[in-house]
Amino acid sequence: MSADGMTDEAIRVLLMNTQRIAVVGASANPSRPSFGVTGFLVDRGFDVTPVNPGLAGQQLHGSTVAASLAEAGKLDMVDIFRRSEEVGPVVDEAIRLGARTVWMQLGIVDAAAAARAREAGLTVVMDRCPLIEWRRLGMAMSA
Repeated sequence: MSADGMTDEAIRVLLMNTQRIAVVGASANPSRPSFGVTGFLVDRGFDVTPVNPGLAGQQLHGSTVAASLAEAGKLDMVDIFRRSEEVGPVVDEAIRLGARTVWMQLGIVDAAAAARAREAGLTVVMDRCPLIEWRRLGMAMSA
């Protein structure tokens, strides 16, 4: 079983019912996974706000990069590209801001942060990539 206990159908429903996504740890470097995933989400028609204080104010895949999660505005999902040990504060901020979902990328697991998020009513996805899940589930590739 996956680290998050999510079923394929739950992942599919989550992706289909999400509109606004903040990508924390977004990169302007095309060789970084966060660059590709951010572009993929934009191409699928999601309203994406990249979050990276070092790139704040710049454009990434047609969206203005926010310096912080709080600047990203109202969110459905927070997609986290940070090391596992750095996830807790991001999850706590997502809870505080009223996000519906926290999504920790491949290799990222923080059981304590996940428990706090679930206790606050958020859906938690861990150790997965939305791009990989989208393709694996055979979801439509056009926006």
